[in-house]
Amino acid sequence: MSMNLVVDVGNTRIKAATFEEDRMVASFQFEHLIALREKLGSQIFQHVLISSVNQPDADFDFIQPTGKKLILSPQLPLPIKNVYATPQTLGVDRLAGACGAYAIFPGKNCLVIDAGTCINYEFIDESGTYHGGAISPGIDMRFKAMHTFTARLPLVQRKADADLVGNSTETCMQSGVMNGVVAEVENTIEKYREKYPSVVVLLCGGDAPFFENRLKPTIFAAPDLVLKGLNRILRYNASY
Repeated sequence: MSMNLVVDVGNTRIKAATFEEDRMVASFQFEHLIALREKLGSQIFQHVLISSVNQPDADFDFIQPTGKKLILSPQLPLPIKNVYATPQTLGVDRLAGACGAYAIFPGKNCLVIDAGTCINYEFIDESGTYHGGAISPGIDMRFKAMHTFTARLPLVQRKADADLVGNSTETCMQSGVMNGVVAEVENTIEKYREKYPSVVVLLCGGDAPFFENRLKPTIFAAPDLVLKGLNRILRYNASY
């Protein structure tokens, strides 16, 4: 059976995965496009879907499948209904996460929390309708913002177990970011559960491991959610 390939080009890393129907066969991470080309450029795939937030389509000419080659955009047909008010501005990775969540939990209200460069919150309801959600700065972005937009605050590195009460400028900044971001995510989940009591919360993204054991509400860790969502979109479009 021929395999399909999905590629997710994010702000900081490139992820890819091969699938046989809905089963993930292998997954990969790359620091740059050259490494992806060296690893996968000579392989033959049936269908390919590429999701990129910052790479021109032409950069993927080295991938030539035997079937369809698709670039994810808000105009591409989706296995869910999209009622986002400005679909032309919607990040394709956000769509993929929503599609992945509904593929795993069909008929359920789902909240996806993608903790990466930014923290994206995506809500898809039990009917399979994607509404949107929220975007806030990620952990490293918060540290960089304090350093960039103030005259005296240093650029501080994250500390996973930051004390609640800092006793220096550095530890105060670490407390503000690390404890503050957990409080934000917990409060957001609480607000969704007040409105949608049975909502399923899925966590993914590069910073997901930091949150897994720190969030009080029950969540599902889904590190490959975006890749699975891309595969769901690919199979939906390859079927006709």
